[in-house]
Amino acid sequence: MAAGYIIAYVDVTDPQQYEQYKVLSTRAMQANGAEVLVRGGKTEPLEGDWAPTRVVLLKFESYAAAKAFYDSEEYLAARKSREHAAKMNMIVVEGA
Repeated sequence: MAAGYIIAYVDVTDPQQYEQYKVLSTRAMQANGAEVLVRGGKTEPLEGDWAPTRVVLLKFESYAAAKAFYDSEEYLAARKSREHAAKMNMIVVEGA
């Protein structure tokens, strides 16, 4: 079965409130079996116009598991806490 990945580009607009999101999203990741591959860290554009400041990459056992994480009650609480703390671009991808 192919793994599922969630890739997010985050533009934090309220760092103090974003800390609450990080706590809640960590709980949601733990509850839903996410493996954190990237969460923040240094970024550098290599090609194109994309210049993200914060990138998150999560791995799940399947595409369905990644979608279930996003739809979970735990992550819904995290998303609500993030509403005015950051702009989020997120996709789910099936992969190896």
